[in-house]
Amino acid sequence: MSLCCDAGMGAGVYVREIAREGMTERFITSLGATPAKLPAVQECLAERAEAVVVGGEYFGPSLSGVEQDQAQTWLAQTATPLTWVQGGPGTERLGGLYAHGVTAACVTPLVLEGHVVGTAVEGPYATEVRLSGLYARDVTAPREVQARATFELMEEALALVGMDFGHVVRTWLFLDDILDWYGEFNHVRTTFFHERGVFDHLVPASTGIGGSNPAGAAMMTGVYAVRGKHPEVCAQAVPSPLQCPALEYGSSFSRAVEVAMPDLKRLLISGTASIEPGGRTEHVGEVLAQTGLTCEVVAAILESRGMGWEDVTRATAYVRHASDAGVFEEHRAASGMPPLPVIVAHNVICRDDLLFELEVDATQAVR
Repeated sequence: MSLCCDAGMGAGVYVREIAREGMTERFITSLGATPAKLPAVQECLAERAEAVVVGGEYFGPSLSGVEQDQAQTWLAQTATPLTWVQGGPGTERLGGLYAHGVTAACVTPLVLEGHVVGTAVEGPYATEVRLSGLYARDVTAPREVQARATFELMEEALALVGMDFGHVVRTWLFLDDILDWYGEFNHVRTTFFHERGVFDHLVPASTGIGGSNPAGAAMMTGVYAVRGKHPEVCAQAVPSPLQCPALEYGSSFSRAVEVAMPDLKRLLISGTASIEPGGRTEHVGEVLAQTGLTCEVVAAILESRGMGWEDVTRATAYVRHASDAGVFEEHRAASGMPPLPVIVAHNVICRDDLLFELEVDATQAVR
């Protein structure tokens, strides 16, 4: 698996590819790209790799009223599910587009009320579902009501392929004005998890972070779920060697989750920030130091599962202040980390003293 700039899709496009039994996956990160580039990514995959896009994410600046309407129309019409997250002012040069493509696999679109909200990929050993861009049908409802409705929509979409929330291993939760209602959101999520028996089984990895969306919803979400078809398929929570479990301070997510199959191993690391083992924020006010500790924590999780930065197939670095957009690259270059397919996005983090957060997916072929 290699990291390269794919000249066929323009500068700033990085592609990582991994061969599996009977299929291939491509992970595409296009820095600074807008959703308008998604058709070009789809076309390139179809022509050069006979692949289809099964899900994606876009991080970009906040939109004007007209742009907001255009984005809503685009989201309603696209056949590719996309999670669209907006940053604050002054972020026009941040963000980018991420797309995940697969070849030689049976891909089924998942449709709710006429809109494609996800895809189900039938691989050799498991059914893997990716849901993108889910939000409550009534965006005028109170935020807590929207949050509950969004979790229920996840269930509706999973039920289309005979799955339920017990199959979920990873969520992405982008909350508009997060600091104003993060406590209420956590109550909704924890209550839902108790009702569904999540705490008795696998608590998903997750990112919960600030970010608005073109739909004007209180929350836009993404989901990754897996149902094994082979006895060796296993999903398990992975602890952080350098941090306490998030459950200890009231956040209902696992630090990371590993999905192991006979031909592949995925490690999904939750949004990670500068938090010391006791659960307190470390290096308050020092963005470079927070970035360094965050990367140290992520590296320790990767190493605990026999992986490294070279296995990262997708990464998002969140900065509270747009002026700190270069802090991750500054740390990466100074510390000797290899180049990564990372999108830098402008998002408010769930604590007002956290300045940087990083999430990564890592993938290894099993030979």
